Amino acid sequence: MKLWTSAWMVVITLLILTTVRWWDPTPVQRLRLLNFDGYQALLEKTTSDKIVLYDIGEEFLKEHGQWPPKRTVFAQLTADLYNAGAGLVVFNILFAEEDRLGGDADFISVLQQVPVVGTQVASVRGRDDDATPRGLSYSGNPFPYLFQYPGAVKNIKPIADALAGIGMVSTVPEVDGVVRRMPLFVRVGEKVIYPSLPMEILRVLVNSKSAQIKTEAAGISKVRVRGFPIVETDPHARIWIDFSTDIVRNPEFVSGKVVIVGLTAEGLTQTVPTPFGAVDIHEFNAKTLHTIMSGTSIKRWDIANQLEILDFFLFGLILIVLVPRVGMKWTLPIVLFLFSTGAYSAVYAFNHYKILFDVSYPLLGGLLLYVQLLFNKYAREYAAKMLIKKQFGTYLSPAMVMILQKNPELLKLGGETKKLSILFADIRGFTPISEQYKTDPQGLTSLINRFLTPMTDYIMVRDGTIDKYMGDCIMAFWNAPVNVENHEMKAVESALGMVQRLKELNDELESEGLMPIKIGIGINTGEVVVGNMGSNNRFDYSILGDAANLASRLEGQSKGYGVTIILGEETATAVEHELFSVELDSIAVKGKKEAVRIFTVLGNNDWVFHNTAWYFNQQQHEKFLKLYRGQAWETAARFATDLKREWPEMAAYYDIMLDRIESYKENDPGENWDGTYHAETK
Repeated sequence: MKLWTSAWMVVITLLILTTVRWWDPTPVQRLRLLNFDGYQALLEKTTSDKIVLYDIGEEFLKEHGQWPPKRTVFAQLTADLYNAGAGLVVFNILFAEEDRLGGDADFISVLQQVPVVGTQVASVRGRDDDATPRGLSYSGNPFPYLFQYPGAVKNIKPIADALAGIGMVSTVPEVDGVVRRMPLFVRVGEKVIYPSLPMEILRVLVNSKSAQIKTEAAGISKVRVRGFPIVETDPHARIWIDFSTDIVRNPEFVSGKVVIVGLTAEGLTQTVPTPFGAVDIHEFNAKTLHTIMSGTSIKRWDIANQLEILDFFLFGLILIVLVPRVGMKWTLPIVLFLFSTGAYSAVYAFNHYKILFDVSYPLLGGLLLYVQLLFNKYAREYAAKMLIKKQFGTYLSPAMVMILQKNPELLKLGGETKKLSILFADIRGFTPISEQYKTDPQGLTSLINRFLTPMTDYIMVRDGTIDKYMGDCIMAFWNAPVNVENHEMKAVESALGMVQRLKELNDELESEGLMPIKIGIGINTGEVVVGNMGSNNRFDYSILGDAANLASRLEGQSKGYGVTIILGEETATAVEHELFSVELDSIAVKGKKEAVRIFTVLGNNDWVFHNTAWYFNQQQHEKFLKLYRGQAWETAARFATDLKREWPEMAAYYDIMLDRIESYKENDPGENWDGTYHAETK
């Protein structure tokens, strides 16, 4: 349960979901495409004022009796449309065979008099010489990036030669089989690039000799026809189609408009699947043409995928960091705010700037992470309650329990004077930590127990006795009620082990999004009174004496010296041959006039042996203390600055001493100053 409910599992989930989005499998693509469809569904419907459709449907077939009719019919239709003022006539119809009724000559005659754009169809069965190329200019090499077809099905040559332009009809469906984008240029065979029907219509409208393609390192970036806005494309020359614009069919007036003629009769029409249902191929081309002509083509940035992945990853990190710190109750409105802001921003970007940005995956992935965090929270709370219930009777020292079982007479008031090593360990900055759990006292209890348990274990393993727990503080001592050889060493070893275990605990807490814990430890050795203290009805085995008070004061001074452990002089002297210790200062703790030398310990000498620079630093440190106590402020400051750089483990201490030197330079302690620092805080 602990493994599956840890913060690391949420991080792993985030990494997995991020990898899935990077891999972009078909379901993820489908989700994104449906999101894009939703944007268009929200757009207000408009009607094109530049393009109309002329449908050849059942009424047309009834009038002319057959399909295909004599091409004289198309000649007359073309003439009628131009007589009605049409700006350009486009046939989205393929004339791939000669008219068996002999009407080709009439049709060709009309085509030679007025501009008409025709169609040819990309084919996987044709040959590369089947396409009839038109003018094209390009920068770079667009060939590798274009969709390629072996050939094209074309019009018969006389008609092809008479047409003012010929555009390619090709549709490239997405992974769900729906067409949302159209390539504006395609590659036919190995040597020919051919424009789509909408691009060829634009070229003929302005009587331009060529369309233009700009190619960059990542692929095709822009296309244009002179006289119309530059169109930004994806690397394959595709654009997203705006389906929100309706195209008028069979209008009474066609003056100045592009008239696209296409088949709608049942059995003859070719439809294209779109997000909003199947549309006739000539309507599809008309919507593509309108998208280009409007100058507000839909854009999908080349880096959009990377931005969306980053957006999801950062959103997930926010959740992982936020939930443990503010709780699920306050996280929910924040999450809802982020969700709604992301969705609104994406819709706004599309509505006002026609920019496609997917928020579906970040929202769905974020929801999954939130659910997992919610599950973890309740699972951990349940496990913590069970653990507290199980471990409630484990706070006493096993050694003390055994002695009390064998010697019940010890359970009486009184005590003896004995030399002990006393340890105080306290959490630094406990107030900010407790404020985090203002509404969750059980969570605070769980945190304190997670801290106290490993700290206690290190003390007990080294024959220590837990005197008491004072909230977030541990008081322990060695050499009572049973005699402990080398108790000074065991006390300091316990402190070093506690520091190491705390690092491991903090790694766990940070992985769960919790605030790390910092502690201060004070150890002093001296004579105290130890025994059962209290009343006749209730008493505890504890200690009293100045040595214990000093240990408590030393713990309080650890923060003021930038170290975790502070030893009294007697303790330090006892362990100096086995542990690497450094003298910090001579201090008179608050409430006492007598000064004591204090030390810190950095590790075992056997381990320090591999860090030989420490021994040199120790020598330089002794010189620093001598200069400091001799009031050679400038030289002492230089030594401290150098040691801070060379000895990062003691950097915080030297920062504090440098500040103190500056203070003494401004407020001279006097000639009689003996180097003692008089503490003003406990």
